[in-house]
Amino acid sequence: MRKLFVTGIGTDVGKTVVSAILVEALQADYWKPVQTGSYFSTDSEKVRKYISNSKTVVHPESYVLRQYMSPHAAAELEGQHIELSGINPPASSNANMVIEGAGGIMVPINEKEFILDIISKTQSEVVLVVQNYLGSINHSLLSIDALRFRNIPVLGIVFNGPPHKLSEDIILNYSGLKCLGRINKETVINQEVVSRYAVQFRENLSKL
Repeated sequence: MRKLFVTGIGTDVGKTVVSAILVEALQADYWKPVQTGSYFSTDSEKVRKYISNSKTVVHPESYVLRQYMSPHAAAELEGQHIELSGINPPASSNANMVIEGAGGIMVPINEKEFILDIISKTQSEVVLVVQNYLGSINHSLLSIDALRFRNIPVLGIVFNGPPHKLSEDIILNYSGLKCLGRINKETVINQEVVSRYAVQFRENLSKL
């Protein structure tokens, strides 16, 4: 099984939309190991709503926490403790699985382990979601360097939101990574929009 781990340079940069597009493009399974903010909704529910293929299986989360905050803080508040040993990819016959992280790669899941450790354990390739904002170059390059320090393969970058060529060029030139796709600022996200982007992403992924 090929595992693609969708992570971002921060929180709310578009990981779930990118995950849905990749899931639709590859007809892959989807898994969110750690979900916070379930009081409002879950990313699994959103992905189910966004995709239209019948092959994908959305697997249950390993940990579901109600509060919208860092996993380690939400777990403490709810009297839980997130253990890396309790996070294991679900069994699947699908050739591809899209795994979505929580926040960025250095978000803590407990007192000593981070999203980065989940990526390492699952032996995934990373798809890094970048949104242009003041500080995004710094956050992007630090994330890439941290992944490489741990010898984690990075498949490429997805830019989400309004483009900024100067920032994107610096990130791509420094990292040497491929741009897997760009997502415009959409007024609504639905099956039609996700399906349209999935066609573009499928073509780019087929070249890798």
